[in-house]
Amino acid sequence: MKMKIVPVRTLLLLLLAIVLPSTLTAQRTPPPELSHIEAFIERGMKDWEIPGLAIAVVKDDELVWARGFGVRRLGNPTPVDENTLFNIASVSKAFTAASIGILVDEGLVDWDDPVVDYIPYFQLYDPYVTQNTTIRDLLSHRVGIGRLTGNRLRWISHRDPEEQIRRLRYLGPEQPFRAGYVYNNVLYMVAGEIVRAVTGQRWEDFVAERIFQPLGMNRSFASMDYFSEDENVAYPHQEIDGKIVEIPRRSFDGVGPAASIHTSAKEIANWMRLHLGEPGEFEGRRLLSRTVVGEMHRAQNTIRGAAFGPLSAYGLGWNLGSWRGRHVSRHGGAVDGMNTTLVLVPEENLGIFITTNTFNTFMNALAQQVMDAYMGAPAEDWHQVTLRNHQRQKARVQAQRDSIHAARIPNTTTSGPLEEFTGLYYDDLYADARVRLVDGKLVLEFWDDEDQIADLEHWHHDTFRAIWRNPAMREEFVWFTRGPSGEIDQLHIEWVLRPGLLQVGAYPSSYTRVGTLVKIDERDLPRLISDLGQGTTTDSNN
Repeated sequence: MKMKIVPVRTLLLLLLAIVLPSTLTAQRTPPPELSHIEAFIERGMKDWEIPGLAIAVVKDDELVWARGFGVRRLGNPTPVDENTLFNIASVSKAFTAASIGILVDEGLVDWDDPVVDYIPYFQLYDPYVTQNTTIRDLLSHRVGIGRLTGNRLRWISHRDPEEQIRRLRYLGPEQPFRAGYVYNNVLYMVAGEIVRAVTGQRWEDFVAERIFQPLGMNRSFASMDYFSEDENVAYPHQEIDGKIVEIPRRSFDGVGPAASIHTSAKEIANWMRLHLGEPGEFEGRRLLSRTVVGEMHRAQNTIRGAAFGPLSAYGLGWNLGSWRGRHVSRHGGAVDGMNTTLVLVPEENLGIFITTNTFNTFMNALAQQVMDAYMGAPAEDWHQVTLRNHQRQKARVQAQRDSIHAARIPNTTTSGPLEEFTGLYYDDLYADARVRLVDGKLVLEFWDDEDQIADLEHWHHDTFRAIWRNPAMREEFVWFTRGPSGEIDQLHIEWVLRPGLLQVGAYPSSYTRVGTLVKIDERDLPRLISDLGQGTTTDSNN
């Protein structure tokens, strides 16, 4: 992927560093409460094989500790420090909610405004749901529609946001409208488009101007337009076939408001301070009203909970729960090879940010260790607890994967020559995919996107395993079926919406969706796309 460097922005940020509030000086030596935490981190990174980690701790409106550990990139000695930029993935969602909150404070929108008031072409599976879905519904995951193509946000990312939004009408619900919690990334992209509709600014530019700049987050950015490999940035890594390896960096700008912010431990400390102490105020300047911040951290949608038990809920861009009797607002984030957690404990005026450049749950153990230290809780080795749980889960998931492999039928052939499987396939929801024959093997490409290409490995009969050329995307199962004429007329793909454990592979999974694409004539594609713009359902709709 070609990265675009914007030197004008570099000059602007030098000016901003002079005229805007700077972050507090980071303390590289941990405070007394965390006297043993560095050894804890180093042990955890070794056991989890984490290349690089950065942490920031805010207490009583001060950045009391920020430090990096390990390296930005395997095989390169350049260390991670408190200024190293990481993609914080879904931790970006709270910034999108805050962007809407700024507009609420200015009287330009209301949380309960219908989405169609701002995006007239927004349409969902049901006319009532379309007309009644509000901004609050988008931000609290209570619309009822779920993921489209997987945990790694693989969703027509290089096409116009309007096309993505128009295709949502063909996605059926997983739960009835407002009946519960169904996590959805693309609806956060819709929220970002509302920011554009109201202000005329792209979401990423609005965030930079209205949030990053006043918080002194001068190196943070929300679009790969501003990315440079020459920066102090972490590289993504992933466990593949039992080994931690570097993987390609991908842009998530197509659903940017859900997952595209890059920042450092030192800079995001100011974001945590904005939500703690006097909520909405940073160094004497009010950026958000107390009411808006309170709404973001108020339960909007129950996730799970038993009578008289701990409540788990979602606010607006925040997961809400408790730890040792204290209220906690938190959010995790994961994109290719990047894993982040951010935790706020308002009653302790405590904020914790941890980010790493590979997938792990050690971050959660580390956050719990820090919370316990400040709460004076009895010592417990959360690293060992978490590692044991991970090892058990890994063994269980690997056994399930082995059983899938054992069910493969040996010595089968396809129902016809491979040329019969080639062609252009289309679906109203999943758009277009092309199957080609290259050097005697089938190759699958979605959306004319060079980042979405898979080699089709024959599995059995007319079923193939799609091995994505980007190793971070792992694999999915694809199969073909014949119509009444006897010709191949449909391609089916089982999208893995959430792997059992990504370190093992994309499958097994208990959360999948099968997409069915119909073979079409190349000349029909412009008409189908035109029909999409007019809201016409085609015969290929699921």
